[in-house]
Amino acid sequence: MKYVILGLGNFGSSLAQKLVGMGHEVIGVDHEMDKVNALKEQITNTICLDITDQQAITNLPLQDADIVMVCIGEDQGANIMATALMKQAGVKRLIARAVSPLHETILEAMQVDEIIHPEEETAERWANKLNIRGVVDSYELTDEYSIVKAKVPEAFVGKTLEELSLRRDYNVLVLTTIKEVEEKNRLGITRKVNQVQGVASSLTRLEEGHIIVLYGEIDHIQKLLKEV
Repeated sequence: MKYVILGLGNFGSSLAQKLVGMGHEVIGVDHEMDKVNALKEQITNTICLDITDQQAITNLPLQDADIVMVCIGEDQGANIMATALMKQAGVKRLIARAVSPLHETILEAMQVDEIIHPEEETAERWANKLNIRGVVDSYELTDEYSIVKAKVPEAFVGKTLEELSLRRDYNVLVLTTIKEVEEKNRLGITRKVNQVQGVASSLTRLEEGHIIVLYGEIDHIQKLLKEV
């Protein structure tokens, strides 16, 4: 996949390098030349320009990118401006960093596809999340074992866990399922929140639009999600 990462601070630069290590193409963008130079040998391409300049961003390959990520953290105004320009440009999928509750509310109002909280989430988690199809979130327990939240694959819809035999075929456990419900935030903007459905059993039937929480070796989980 092709990523454009706007903002090469600690989080943005770490995420860029991890994604390149997973085989993805990553273009890193920042207005500070020292940050751009520090990564020019580490990722696919680096560009130095003002991300808040509407004319300058026309030089970026935004329409070719599968995902654009606004990782600016130290300047909320620049973050919001860059996010607005990306929305205006009509990028395929937009993920933006929030550094405060108010900032998050503004991003929700702008209807970005997803919001990052780097103070709570590591670049490692986001790299894993972006690298595996259908993954919503992941938690690395050890070097081998992880807990992964993923969208219910189309092939699993309407089937029980007993019918799917994921433990036998992939050595992966389903811990629970999650239903996304809508609620309004403090500005009256509708957003989706997770509603846990309880401990999964062999009789748990998977539904379209739900999320499954998987436990197992990351290689086994990756195999499962790639094969369905």
